[in-house]
Amino acid sequence: MGKKIYLVRHCQANGQELTASLTEAGINQSLELVEFFADVLVERIISSPYHRAIDSVTPLAKEKDIPIEIDDRLSERVLSTTFFHDWRERLEQTFDDLDLVFEGGESSAQAMRRGIEVIKELLENEEEHILLATHGGLTSLILKYFQPSFRFKDWENLTNPDVFVIAYSNGELEITRLWK
Repeated sequence: MGKKIYLVRHCQANGQELTASLTEAGINQSLELVEFFADVLVERIISSPYHRAIDSVTPLAKEKDIPIEIDDRLSERVLSTTFFHDWRERLEQTFDDLDLVFEGGESSAQAMRRGIEVIKELLENEEEHILLATHGGLTSLILKYFQPSFRFKDWENLTNPDVFVIAYSNGELEITRLWK
């Protein structure tokens, strides 16, 4: 049958900080995720510690009666602790230079390693249907690891929420965007 890891970018939120809550639209999106996954087997839910990620999958976890596990490695990548008016341009640079790091921040390579570490551990676990709730930055870097052609423009096209599946069977890995 194979393993499926669902990578879920959080729903629309009121900000970027750890405690940022979902907007009203984000709350409605979290309920849409319940419908989206209604007929999908999910055995385990693991989330970033950020409230917007947890809140995005809480209704689904309740519906499926699955506890939400927290894994700090699914946290959003910090670009820098310095505010940049041109942060989008700087973020784009980090898609081209994975080792580029700004003051107080994390390089793309560093964030990618921690995200992939989670994926590799899950590929070794017995559960076959796992959902990860995370952020656009980390989702992009995980996708870029498996699909090096994933670029900044692809990050720009992500939605809140967004859902990808990493399907692994017979030594083959395939990534598909499920959210339309």
